[in-house]
Amino acid sequence: MDHFGKTLSTISDWVWGPPLLILLFGTHLYLTFRLGFIQRHLLKGIKLSFQRSNEGTGDISHFGSLMTALAATIGTGNIVGVATAVALGGPGALLWMWLTGVFGIATKYAEALLSVKYRITTQEGMMAGGPMYVLERGMNCRWLGFIFAVLTAVAAFGIGNMVQANSAASLMEKTFHIAPWQSGLVMTLLAAAVILGGIKSIARACEWLVPFMAIVYVAGCAILLCMNFSKIPGSIQLIVQSAFTGHAAVGGFLGAGIMEAMRYGIARGLFSNESGLGSAPIVAAAAQTKNPVRQALVSSTGTFWDTVVVCAMTGLVLINSGEWTRGLKGSELTWAAFDDIPVIGPIVLTLGLLTFVFSTILGWSYYGEKAVEYLFGAPSIRYYRWLWVAAVMIGSVASLKIVWDFADIANGLMAIPNLISLIALSGVLVAETRQYLSSTND
Repeated sequence: MDHFGKTLSTISDWVWGPPLLILLFGTHLYLTFRLGFIQRHLLKGIKLSFQRSNEGTGDISHFGSLMTALAATIGTGNIVGVATAVALGGPGALLWMWLTGVFGIATKYAEALLSVKYRITTQEGMMAGGPMYVLERGMNCRWLGFIFAVLTAVAAFGIGNMVQANSAASLMEKTFHIAPWQSGLVMTLLAAAVILGGIKSIARACEWLVPFMAIVYVAGCAILLCMNFSKIPGSIQLIVQSAFTGHAAVGGFLGAGIMEAMRYGIARGLFSNESGLGSAPIVAAAAQTKNPVRQALVSSTGTFWDTVVVCAMTGLVLINSGEWTRGLKGSELTWAAFDDIPVIGPIVLTLGLLTFVFSTILGWSYYGEKAVEYLFGAPSIRYYRWLWVAAVMIGSVASLKIVWDFADIANGLMAIPNLISLIALSGVLVAETRQYLSSTND
């Protein structure tokens, strides 16, 4: 098993290596310019996202769709992932992470537009969409859609379920000395109460949970930044300079060059906002909308909130605290930075992580079930939901290094067929966008 685990780890490093990062970031740039810098319509997307009224066929509102997508997207990557990028790539990694988010807005827009355009209504009267349907109906490549669905179902159980549950259980044990099986049981019961009700139940829970967790966490970051307000200009200058020059060793930090800053900043940014991976457009297809472009504008704001706001604030807190110079990594670095707030700092961080983790379990459950529905039909969803709930408990008490690596591989490979569809159908994207933006009736 040790040899198998090392092999999976090596494959995972290869999958998430330079070729995939270049393909993803390159697609971000290509679509940004192909779509005439669609990011300039961000404010319109934000305005549309808060409209809860029914405006077309679909299962949930614009807001519910966005919150469900954010539930799955905003996770440990926004806290631990940012700290890892800083620890390995230096302060400059934050600028590259932020730029990845800015350009990734175009990719998130594109994949949502195509998923709504090529979605279907099932025999049960529910919406079904995502890259698998885009590949089948838009490109006539059902075999690629099949591959994407398989990879999504596999990745969902790992990254979206068991690994998240394990992180939460470990955190509860460390902070409050609660046994993993106890916290696992609570998470399992809560997950069952929400997930077994389907997408409408998930969306209702996410509409409440996501704004709450974001406000609490961002408020904690804001307090820390106010406490060290005088250091902010210097921190921003350090981030920008290090992005293009690298950063020499200081304190316990081993130093990082410009390539390390780019590599870890881009990689963690992509992993955090999931733009191009093809997961978020699955729930975008369930939204009530009268035009694919409207929902695409809403979905694109997810990358803005995730990376441009939440990850940026986390990163600025870490640099501002100075704790990164001590050689701390991952959760240890974030914990040290939040510990600067007496008493409530670690509690805010713990609450943020727990809500981020649970919301990810909810969001990814929908991604996984739609992939399984595509593969085996609607009757399979019922069994899948029960398996998903059981996996939460298993993940809470099991050691999951192999599961993480295997799911990490599947998660990375999901991007390839999705990106193929985005590039191949870029003409459709341009036509739909121009038609909508030139309309005088909307």
